[in-house]
Amino acid sequence: MVRHLVLWRLKEVANGRGKAANAAEIKRLLEDLNGKIPGLLRLEVGFDFSSTPNSSDIALYSEFESRAALDAYQAHPLHDAVKPFVMAARDERRIVDCEV
Repeated sequence: MVRHLVLWRLKEVANGRGKAANAAEIKRLLEDLNGKIPGLLRLEVGFDFSSTPNSSDIALYSEFESRAALDAYQAHPLHDAVKPFVMAARDERRIVDCEV
C-alpha cells in the first residue's frame, strides 16, 4: 500500500474567495474523488487548527493500492479537473509518498 500526503498553505484570497472558503471547496472537490478512481482506497482532507507559523492550512491523506495506482490517480481526468482550482489557491505545497 502507498500513502500520499500533501500539505498546503493557501493564499489569503484566490478564485474570488477567502482562504477558509477555498479550503472548504478543496476538501469537497478532493473527497468527492473517493470511490471514483480505481486503486484509490481512501482520501481525506483536514484543516489545521494550531495556526502556528510552521503550520500548513490543509492536509490531504490518501491511500492507494500501489505506486501504479498513485500514478494513475495523478493522471486521472477527475483528478486533473481539480488541479487548477487547488493550484490557484495554494501558496505552498509539500508532499510525501511512502510505501507501508
